[in-house]
Amino acid sequence: MDSATIFGVASIVSSALCMAIGSIGPAIGEAKAIAEALRSMAQQPDEAGNISRTLFIGLAMVESIAIYCFVIAVILIFANPFWDHAIGKGR
Repeated sequence: MDSATIFGVASIVSSALCMAIGSIGPAIGEAKAIAEALRSMAQQPDEAGNISRTLFIGLAMVESIAIYCFVIAVILIFANPFWDHAIGKGR
């Protein structure tokens, strides 16, 4: 295997790890946030509007981490800045 093939495989594996690890944290965080919001709404139904509004803002913030991981994975696969160096054009 030449260096370009090894570099391509490494890019694909690293982007897969980025998506796998970068999605686990936000998924767990979102699940905990939703569970606590539902528990809070059950205890204080009058504050459901405020709780749900705050929940949606918090979920958007947590989801942005997964979106950043997705962007990094796409860059590693399709627009990797080190390809020229890997195939020898960057010398």
